[in-house]
Amino acid sequence: MPKFFIKTYGCQMNERDSEQVAHSLITRGYERATSETEADVVLLNTCSVRDMADQKALGKMGMLGRVAKDRPHVVFGFLGCMAQARGESLLKNLPHVDLVVGTQKFHRVADYVEDLIERKRDRRMDDPRLSIVDIAEESGSQEAIREQELKPKQATAFVSIMQGCNMHCAFCIVPQTRGSERSRSIAEIVHEVGALVAHGVKEVTLLGQIVNLYGRHEFPKVDDKNPFVQLLEAVHAIDGLERLRFTSPHPIGFRDDLIEAFSRLPKLAEHIHLPLQSGSNRMLKAMHRAYTMEKYVDLVRRLRRVRDGIALTTDIIVGFPGETEDDYKQTRDLVEELQFDNAFVFRYSPRRDTPAAKMSEQVDEQVKEQRNQDLLAVIDKSAFRANERLVGHKLEILCEGPSKTNPARLMGRTRTNKIVVFEGDDELAGELVDLRIERANGFSLYGTPMHEAGAFLATTAS
Repeated sequence: MPKFFIKTYGCQMNERDSEQVAHSLITRGYERATSETEADVVLLNTCSVRDMADQKALGKMGMLGRVAKDRPHVVFGFLGCMAQARGESLLKNLPHVDLVVGTQKFHRVADYVEDLIERKRDRRMDDPRLSIVDIAEESGSQEAIREQELKPKQATAFVSIMQGCNMHCAFCIVPQTRGSERSRSIAEIVHEVGALVAHGVKEVTLLGQIVNLYGRHEFPKVDDKNPFVQLLEAVHAIDGLERLRFTSPHPIGFRDDLIEAFSRLPKLAEHIHLPLQSGSNRMLKAMHRAYTMEKYVDLVRRLRRVRDGIALTTDIIVGFPGETEDDYKQTRDLVEELQFDNAFVFRYSPRRDTPAAKMSEQVDEQVKEQRNQDLLAVIDKSAFRANERLVGHKLEILCEGPSKTNPARLMGRTRTNKIVVFEGDDELAGELVDLRIERANGFSLYGTPMHEAGAFLATTAS
Protein backbone atom coordinates (compact mmCIF):
# COMPACT_ATOMS: atom_id res chain seq x y z
CA MET A 1 0.00 0.00 0.00
CA PRO A 2 1.56 3.36 -1.01
CA LYS A 3 2.38 5.92 1.68
CA PHE A 4 2.30 9.70 1.64
CA PHE A 5 3.94 12.42 3.72
CA ILE A 6 2.76 16.04 3.82
CA LYS A 7 4.74 18.82 5.50
CA THR A 8 2.79 22.02 6.04
CA TYR A 9 4.19 25.53 6.39
CA GLY A 10 2.24 28.57 7.54
CA CYS A 11 -1.27 29.21 8.81
CA GLN A 12 -4.26 27.14 9.94
CA MET A 13 -5.76 27.45 6.47
CA ASN A 14 -2.74 25.62 5.10
CA GLU A 15 -3.17 22.96 7.80
CA ARG A 16 -6.80 22.58 6.76
CA ASP A 17 -5.87 22.34 3.07
CA SER A 18 -3.32 19.63 3.90
CA GLU A 19 -5.98 17.66 5.74
CA GLN A 20 -8.19 17.83 2.68
CA VAL A 21 -5.37 16.41 0.54
CA ALA A 22 -4.65 13.72 3.13
CA HIS A 23 -8.29 12.67 3.21
CA SER A 24 -8.45 12.39 -0.58
CA LEU A 25 -5.35 10.17 -0.62
CA ILE A 26 -6.52 7.99 2.27
CA THR A 27 -9.86 7.35 0.56
CA ARG A 28 -7.85 5.97 -2.38
CA GLY A 29 -5.97 3.51 -0.20
CA TYR A 30 -2.87 5.49 0.72
CA GLU A 31 -1.42 5.47 4.24
CA ARG A 32 0.25 8.27 6.18
CA ALA A 33 4.01 7.90 6.50
CA THR A 34 5.81 9.03 9.64
CA SER A 35 8.65 10.58 7.63
CA GLU A 36 9.52 11.50 4.06
CA THR A 37 12.14 8.73 3.88
CA GLU A 38 9.48 6.01 3.94
CA ALA A 39 6.91 7.74 1.72
CA ASP A 40 6.03 7.11 -1.91
CA VAL A 41 4.54 10.61 -2.18
CA VAL A 42 6.14 13.66 -0.52
CA LEU A 43 4.22 16.94 -0.65
CA LEU A 44 5.21 20.32 0.79
CA ASN A 45 2.24 22.63 1.36
CA THR A 46 3.85 26.03 1.23
CA CYS A 47 3.40 29.56 2.57
CA SER A 48 4.44 32.85 0.97
CA VAL A 49 3.54 35.35 3.68
CA ARG A 50 7.22 35.78 4.60
CA ASP A 51 10.39 35.13 2.66
CA MET A 52 11.64 32.80 5.39
CA ALA A 53 8.72 30.43 4.75
CA ASP A 54 9.62 30.31 1.04
CA GLN A 55 13.25 29.59 1.83
CA LYS A 56 12.41 26.83 4.32
CA ALA A 57 10.25 25.01 1.77
CA LEU A 58 12.83 25.43 -1.01
CA GLY A 59 15.61 24.25 1.27
CA LYS A 60 13.61 21.23 2.37
CA MET A 61 12.83 20.23 -1.20
CA GLY A 62 16.48 20.69 -2.14
CA MET A 63 17.49 18.25 0.62
CA LEU A 64 14.90 15.78 -0.64
CA GLY A 65 16.83 15.58 -3.89
CA ARG A 66 19.08 13.04 -2.18
CA VAL A 67 16.05 10.88 -1.39
CA ALA A 68 14.97 11.17 -5.03
CA LYS A 69 18.28 9.71 -6.24
CA ASP A 70 17.89 6.63 -4.05
CA ARG A 71 14.14 6.27 -4.61
CA PRO A 72 13.29 7.37 -8.15
CA HIS A 73 9.71 6.09 -7.90
CA VAL A 74 8.79 8.71 -5.28
CA VAL A 75 6.54 11.61 -6.34
CA PHE A 76 7.64 15.02 -5.03
CA GLY A 77 5.38 18.05 -5.11
CA PHE A 78 4.85 21.64 -4.02
CA LEU A 79 1.34 22.73 -3.03
CA GLY A 80 -0.21 25.99 -1.91
CA CYS A 81 0.79 29.64 -1.86
CA MET A 82 4.40 29.46 -3.01
CA ALA A 83 3.39 26.99 -5.71
CA GLN A 84 0.73 29.46 -6.83
CA ALA A 85 3.14 32.39 -6.87
CA ARG A 86 6.09 30.68 -8.58
CA GLY A 87 4.45 28.02 -10.72
CA GLU A 88 6.58 26.28 -13.32
CA SER A 89 9.74 28.15 -12.25
CA LEU A 90 9.96 25.76 -9.28
CA LEU A 91 10.91 22.95 -11.68
CA LYS A 92 14.02 24.69 -13.00
CA ASN A 93 16.46 24.19 -10.12
CA LEU A 94 14.74 21.19 -8.56
CA PRO A 95 14.60 18.54 -11.30
CA HIS A 96 13.14 15.89 -8.99
CA VAL A 97 9.94 17.93 -8.45
CA ASP A 98 7.06 16.30 -10.30
CA LEU A 99 4.06 18.32 -9.17
CA VAL A 100 3.21 21.99 -8.59
CA VAL A 101 -0.38 22.68 -7.52
CA GLY A 102 -1.83 26.08 -6.61
CA THR A 103 -4.31 27.20 -3.98
CA GLN A 104 -7.49 26.52 -5.95
CA LYS A 105 -6.58 22.95 -6.89
CA PHE A 106 -6.12 20.99 -3.66
CA HIS A 107 -9.05 18.74 -4.61
CA ARG A 108 -7.15 17.75 -7.78
CA VAL A 109 -3.98 16.60 -6.00
CA ALA A 110 -4.95 12.94 -5.56
CA ASP A 111 -5.75 12.62 -9.28
CA TYR A 112 -2.41 14.16 -10.23
CA VAL A 113 -0.51 11.96 -7.78
CA GLU A 114 -2.08 8.80 -9.19
CA ASP A 115 -1.25 9.92 -12.71
CA LEU A 116 2.39 10.60 -11.79
CA ILE A 117 2.78 7.29 -9.98
CA GLU A 118 1.50 5.49 -13.06
CA ARG A 119 3.88 7.41 -15.30
CA LYS A 120 6.83 6.56 -13.07
CA ARG A 121 5.78 2.96 -12.97
CA ASP A 122 5.79 2.95 -16.77
CA ARG A 123 9.21 4.73 -16.77
CA ARG A 124 7.85 7.67 -18.71
CA MET A 125 9.23 10.41 -16.45
CA ASP A 126 12.46 10.99 -18.38
CA ASP A 127 10.59 13.66 -20.33
CA PRO A 128 10.38 16.75 -18.08
CA ARG A 129 7.24 17.82 -19.90
CA LEU A 130 5.43 15.05 -18.06
CA SER A 131 5.64 16.97 -14.78
CA ILE A 132 2.29 18.47 -13.78
CA VAL A 133 1.82 22.17 -13.01
CA ASP A 134 -1.67 23.50 -12.26
CA ILE A 135 -2.04 27.00 -10.85
CA ALA A 136 -5.10 28.02 -12.87
CA GLU A 137 -8.16 29.59 -11.25
CA GLU A 138 -11.14 27.30 -10.78
CA SER A 139 -14.68 28.49 -10.25
CA GLY A 140 -16.28 27.00 -7.14
CA SER A 141 -12.99 25.83 -5.61
CA GLN A 142 -14.08 27.22 -2.23
CA GLU A 143 -16.68 24.44 -2.00
CA ALA A 144 -14.06 21.72 -2.50
CA ILE A 145 -12.37 22.05 0.92
CA ARG A 146 -14.97 20.21 2.95
CA GLU A 147 -13.58 16.83 4.01
CA GLN A 148 -10.90 15.80 6.46
CA GLU A 149 -9.54 12.68 8.10
CA LEU A 150 -10.43 12.70 11.80
CA LYS A 151 -8.18 11.11 14.41
CA PRO A 152 -9.65 8.98 17.21
CA LYS A 153 -11.15 11.17 19.98
CA GLN A 154 -10.38 14.34 18.04
CA ALA A 155 -11.81 17.24 20.01
CA THR A 156 -11.28 20.18 17.65
CA ALA A 157 -11.43 20.82 13.92
CA PHE A 158 -10.91 23.66 11.44
CA VAL A 159 -13.56 24.44 8.83
CA SER A 160 -12.76 26.61 5.82
CA ILE A 161 -15.68 28.91 5.05
CA MET A 162 -14.15 30.98 2.25
CA GLN A 163 -11.09 31.49 0.08
CA GLY A 164 -9.23 34.58 -1.04
CA CYS A 165 -8.92 38.19 0.05
CA ASN A 166 -9.84 41.57 -1.45
CA MET A 167 -8.11 43.86 1.05
CA HIS A 168 -4.70 44.31 -0.65
CA CYS A 169 -2.67 45.33 2.39
CA ALA A 170 0.60 46.82 1.17
CA PHE A 171 2.77 44.09 2.74
CA CYS A 172 0.70 41.05 1.77
CA ILE A 173 0.95 38.65 -1.15
CA VAL A 174 -2.19 36.67 -0.24
CA PRO A 175 -4.53 38.28 -2.81
CA GLN A 176 -2.11 37.11 -5.52
CA THR A 177 -1.77 33.59 -4.12
CA ARG A 178 -5.31 32.96 -2.85
CA GLY A 179 -7.32 35.04 -5.31
CA SER A 180 -10.39 37.16 -4.62
CA GLU A 181 -12.96 36.46 -1.90
CA ARG A 182 -15.20 33.46 -2.54
CA SER A 183 -17.53 32.10 0.15
CA ARG A 184 -19.20 28.75 0.71
CA SER A 185 -22.91 28.57 1.41
CA ILE A 186 -24.16 28.51 4.99
CA ALA A 187 -25.95 25.21 4.31
CA GLU A 188 -22.71 23.53 3.14
CA ILE A 189 -20.78 24.75 6.18
CA VAL A 190 -23.49 23.69 8.61
CA HIS A 191 -23.56 20.24 6.99
CA GLU A 192 -19.78 19.87 7.41
CA VAL A 193 -19.81 21.02 11.03
CA GLY A 194 -22.75 18.74 11.81
CA ALA A 195 -20.82 15.76 10.43
CA LEU A 196 -17.76 16.68 12.52
CA VAL A 197 -19.86 16.94 15.69
CA ALA A 198 -21.45 13.57 14.92
CA HIS A 199 -17.92 12.11 14.96
CA GLY A 200 -17.24 13.57 18.42
CA VAL A 201 -15.72 16.97 17.63
CA LYS A 202 -16.72 19.48 20.31
CA GLU A 203 -15.05 22.64 19.03
CA VAL A 204 -14.77 24.09 15.53
CA THR A 205 -12.79 27.06 14.28
CA LEU A 206 -14.14 28.78 11.18
CA LEU A 207 -11.32 29.80 8.85
CA GLY A 208 -11.05 32.56 6.30
CA GLN A 209 -8.35 34.89 5.11
CA ILE A 210 -10.55 37.67 6.50
CA VAL A 211 -13.13 35.50 8.11
CA ASN A 212 -15.55 38.17 9.36
CA LEU A 213 -16.04 39.50 5.83
CA TYR A 214 -17.58 36.15 4.87
CA GLY A 215 -20.28 36.29 2.21
CA ARG A 216 -20.40 40.06 1.87
CA HIS A 217 -20.47 39.87 -1.94
CA GLU A 218 -22.59 36.73 -2.31
CA PHE A 219 -25.30 36.81 0.36
CA PRO A 220 -27.73 39.49 1.60
CA LYS A 221 -28.26 40.81 5.09
CA VAL A 222 -31.16 39.19 6.98
CA ASP A 223 -32.83 41.03 9.87
CA ASP A 224 -30.00 43.57 9.63
CA LYS A 225 -27.42 40.84 10.26
CA ASN A 226 -24.40 40.39 8.01
CA PRO A 227 -23.80 36.96 6.44
CA PHE A 228 -21.02 36.12 8.92
CA VAL A 229 -23.31 36.64 11.90
CA GLN A 230 -25.98 34.56 10.16
CA LEU A 231 -23.39 31.81 9.78
CA LEU A 232 -22.35 32.02 13.44
CA GLU A 233 -25.99 31.65 14.50
CA ALA A 234 -26.54 28.66 12.22
CA VAL A 235 -23.43 26.83 13.45
CA HIS A 236 -24.16 27.77 17.05
CA ALA A 237 -27.52 26.00 16.77
CA ILE A 238 -25.92 22.58 16.02
CA ASP A 239 -26.67 20.15 18.87
CA GLY A 240 -23.53 18.71 20.45
CA LEU A 241 -21.23 21.55 19.49
CA GLU A 242 -19.69 23.00 22.65
CA ARG A 243 -17.40 25.76 21.38
CA LEU A 244 -17.19 27.98 18.31
CA ARG A 245 -14.19 30.08 17.24
CA PHE A 246 -13.11 31.97 14.13
CA THR A 247 -9.85 33.31 12.69
CA SER A 248 -8.47 35.56 11.35
CA PRO A 249 -10.72 38.61 11.30
CA HIS A 250 -10.05 42.21 10.26
CA PRO A 251 -10.97 45.13 12.55
CA ILE A 252 -13.17 46.68 9.86
CA GLY A 253 -15.34 43.53 9.82
CA PHE A 254 -16.50 44.02 13.41
CA ARG A 255 -19.86 45.69 12.86
CA ASP A 256 -22.39 46.15 15.65
CA ASP A 257 -24.12 42.85 14.88
CA LEU A 258 -20.88 40.84 15.30
CA ILE A 259 -19.90 42.60 18.52
CA GLU A 260 -23.39 42.01 19.88
CA ALA A 261 -23.19 38.31 18.96
CA PHE A 262 -20.59 37.84 21.69
CA SER A 263 -23.20 38.85 24.27
CA ARG A 264 -25.86 36.34 23.17
CA LEU A 265 -24.11 33.29 21.67
CA PRO A 266 -22.68 31.33 24.63
CA LYS A 267 -20.87 28.78 22.46
CA LEU A 268 -18.85 31.59 20.88
CA ALA A 269 -15.58 31.32 22.81
CA GLU A 270 -14.16 34.30 24.69
CA HIS A 271 -11.11 34.77 22.49
CA ILE A 272 -10.49 36.97 19.45
CA HIS A 273 -7.31 37.16 17.43
CA LEU A 274 -7.46 40.79 16.30
CA PRO A 275 -4.53 41.87 14.09
CA LEU A 276 -3.22 45.35 14.93
CA GLN A 277 -0.07 45.48 12.73
CA SER A 278 0.93 48.95 14.02
CA GLY A 279 -0.04 51.51 16.63
CA SER A 280 0.96 54.39 14.36
CA ASN A 281 -1.73 55.91 12.15
CA ARG A 282 0.93 56.91 9.64
CA MET A 283 2.07 53.30 9.35
CA LEU A 284 -1.50 51.95 9.23
CA LYS A 285 -2.23 54.26 6.31
CA ALA A 286 0.97 53.18 4.52
CA MET A 287 0.00 49.55 5.12
CA HIS A 288 -3.49 50.15 3.60
CA ARG A 289 -5.13 48.85 6.78
CA ALA A 290 -8.31 51.02 6.50
CA TYR A 291 -8.63 51.85 10.22
CA THR A 292 -6.95 54.14 12.71
CA MET A 293 -5.37 53.42 16.05
CA GLU A 294 -8.28 55.24 17.71
CA LYS A 295 -10.86 53.02 15.99
CA TYR A 296 -8.91 49.91 16.98
CA VAL A 297 -8.77 50.98 20.63
CA ASP A 298 -12.51 51.72 20.61
CA LEU A 299 -13.19 48.26 19.17
CA VAL A 300 -11.10 46.60 21.89
CA ARG A 301 -12.99 48.48 24.59
CA ARG A 302 -16.37 47.57 23.11
CA LEU A 303 -15.44 43.88 22.91
CA ARG A 304 -14.20 43.86 26.49
CA ARG A 305 -17.42 45.52 27.66
CA VAL A 306 -19.72 43.10 25.85
CA ARG A 307 -17.98 39.88 27.01
CA ASP A 308 -16.41 39.75 30.44
CA GLY A 309 -12.97 38.11 30.52
CA ILE A 310 -12.53 38.01 26.73
CA ALA A 311 -8.95 37.28 25.69
CA LEU A 312 -7.37 39.28 22.88
CA THR A 313 -4.33 38.29 20.87
CA THR A 314 -2.88 40.11 17.90
CA ASP A 315 -0.35 40.38 15.06
CA ILE A 316 2.17 43.21 14.88
CA ILE A 317 4.72 44.10 12.21
CA VAL A 318 7.88 45.98 13.18
CA GLY A 319 10.22 47.61 10.68
CA PHE A 320 7.66 48.34 7.97
CA PRO A 321 9.20 50.66 5.35
CA GLY A 322 9.43 54.18 6.71
CA GLU A 323 8.78 53.20 10.35
CA THR A 324 10.56 55.73 12.55
CA GLU A 325 11.49 55.41 16.21
CA ASP A 326 8.42 57.51 17.01
CA ASP A 327 6.17 55.20 14.96
CA TYR A 328 7.59 52.21 16.81
CA LYS A 329 7.18 53.95 20.18
CA GLN A 330 3.50 54.55 19.39
CA THR A 331 3.10 50.82 18.73
CA ARG A 332 4.96 49.90 21.90
CA ASP A 333 2.92 52.32 24.01
CA LEU A 334 -0.34 50.99 22.58
CA VAL A 335 0.67 47.38 23.29
CA GLU A 336 1.47 48.41 26.88
CA GLU A 337 -1.91 50.12 27.16
CA LEU A 338 -4.07 47.35 25.72
CA GLN A 339 -2.36 44.46 27.55
CA PHE A 340 -2.91 41.67 25.02
CA ASP A 341 -3.04 38.09 26.22
CA ASN A 342 -0.39 37.28 23.62
CA ALA A 343 0.85 38.40 20.22
CA PHE A 344 2.79 37.33 17.16
CA VAL A 345 5.46 39.92 16.37
CA PHE A 346 6.94 39.87 12.86
CA ARG A 347 9.87 41.70 11.37
CA TYR A 348 8.72 43.13 8.06
CA SER A 349 9.73 40.85 5.19
CA PRO A 350 9.53 42.19 1.62
CA ARG A 351 7.35 40.11 -0.69
CA ARG A 352 7.80 40.57 -4.40
CA ASP A 353 4.94 42.17 -6.34
CA THR A 354 3.59 43.94 -3.24
CA PRO A 355 3.54 47.76 -2.88
CA ALA A 356 5.64 47.71 0.29
CA ALA A 357 8.51 45.92 -1.41
CA LYS A 358 8.91 48.89 -3.75
CA MET A 359 8.73 51.54 -1.03
CA SER A 360 11.76 53.66 -0.21
CA GLU A 361 13.04 53.93 3.35
CA GLN A 362 13.38 50.19 3.92
CA VAL A 363 14.34 49.69 7.58
CA ASP A 364 17.73 48.20 8.45
CA GLU A 365 17.59 44.55 9.56
CA GLN A 366 19.40 45.29 12.82
CA VAL A 367 16.80 47.92 13.68
CA LYS A 368 14.01 45.46 12.89
CA GLU A 369 15.57 42.86 15.15
CA GLN A 370 16.04 45.31 18.02
CA ARG A 371 12.41 46.43 17.81
CA ASN A 372 11.27 42.82 17.48
CA GLN A 373 13.08 41.75 20.65
CA ASP A 374 11.98 44.83 22.57
CA LEU A 375 8.32 44.34 21.70
CA LEU A 376 8.46 40.63 22.43
CA ALA A 377 9.67 41.47 25.94
CA VAL A 378 6.63 43.73 26.43
CA ILE A 379 4.30 41.01 25.11
CA ASP A 380 5.87 38.32 27.29
CA LYS A 381 5.23 40.38 30.42
CA SER A 382 1.65 41.02 29.36
CA ALA A 383 1.06 37.33 28.63
CA PHE A 384 2.54 36.32 31.97
CA ARG A 385 0.29 38.75 33.84
CA ALA A 386 -2.76 37.45 31.97
CA ASN A 387 -1.91 33.86 32.88
CA GLU A 388 -0.94 34.65 36.47
CA ARG A 389 -4.37 36.16 37.12
CA LEU A 390 -5.90 32.73 36.48
CA VAL A 391 -3.95 30.88 39.20
CA GLY A 392 -6.33 29.52 41.82
CA HIS A 393 -9.34 29.70 39.51
CA LYS A 394 -11.52 26.88 38.23
CA LEU A 395 -11.48 26.71 34.41
CA GLU A 396 -13.18 24.50 31.86
CA ILE A 397 -10.72 23.03 29.37
CA LEU A 398 -11.24 20.88 26.31
CA CYS A 399 -8.67 18.09 26.49
CA GLU A 400 -6.92 17.59 23.14
CA GLY A 401 -4.74 14.64 24.21
CA PRO A 402 -1.08 14.20 25.22
CA SER A 403 1.04 17.32 25.59
CA LYS A 404 3.45 17.83 22.69
CA THR A 405 6.29 18.74 25.04
CA ASN A 406 5.60 16.01 27.60
CA PRO A 407 3.52 13.05 26.32
CA ALA A 408 3.18 11.77 29.91
CA ARG A 409 0.83 14.69 30.57
CA LEU A 410 -2.37 15.85 28.92
CA MET A 411 -3.07 19.26 27.42
CA GLY A 412 -6.15 21.21 26.61
CA ARG A 413 -7.36 24.75 26.00
CA THR A 414 -9.54 27.08 27.98
CA ARG A 415 -12.39 28.96 26.36
CA THR A 416 -9.96 31.90 26.14
CA ASN A 417 -7.61 29.65 24.11
CA LYS A 418 -4.93 29.30 26.76
CA ILE A 419 -2.98 26.05 26.89
CA VAL A 420 -3.30 24.08 30.13
CA VAL A 421 -1.10 21.08 30.96
CA PHE A 422 -2.25 18.56 33.57
CA GLU A 423 -1.94 14.96 34.69
CA GLY A 424 -4.85 12.65 34.03
CA ASP A 425 -6.15 9.51 32.39
CA ASP A 426 -5.88 9.24 28.59
CA GLU A 427 -9.65 8.63 28.57
CA LEU A 428 -10.08 12.38 29.15
CA ALA A 429 -8.94 13.08 25.58
CA GLY A 430 -11.76 14.75 23.69
CA GLU A 431 -13.66 15.64 26.86
CA LEU A 432 -14.46 18.86 28.71
CA VAL A 433 -12.70 18.87 32.08
CA ASP A 434 -12.86 21.30 35.02
CA LEU A 435 -9.38 22.14 36.34
CA ARG A 436 -8.03 24.16 39.21
CA ILE A 437 -5.11 26.25 37.91
CA GLU A 438 -2.10 25.73 40.17
CA ARG A 439 0.60 27.79 38.44
CA ALA A 440 1.39 29.72 35.27
CA ASN A 441 4.18 30.84 33.02
CA GLY A 442 4.18 33.12 29.98
CA PHE A 443 2.94 30.42 27.62
CA SER A 444 1.09 27.73 29.57
CA LEU A 445 -1.03 27.05 32.61
CA TYR A 446 -0.70 24.01 34.85
CA GLY A 447 -3.73 22.52 36.56
CA THR A 448 -5.29 19.66 38.48
CA PRO A 449 -8.67 18.06 37.70
CA MET A 450 -11.19 19.40 40.21
CA HIS A 451 -12.08 16.02 41.68
CA GLU A 452 -8.39 15.41 42.43
CA ALA A 453 -7.92 18.93 43.80
CA GLY A 454 -10.95 18.42 46.07
CA ALA A 455 -9.62 15.11 47.34
CA PHE A 456 -6.24 16.69 48.05
CA LEU A 457 -7.84 19.57 50.01
CA ALA A 458 -10.00 17.14 52.01
CA THR A 459 -6.95 15.03 52.94
CA THR A 460 -4.98 18.10 53.91
CA ALA A 461 -7.83 19.40 56.10
CA SER A 462 -8.14 16.10 58.00
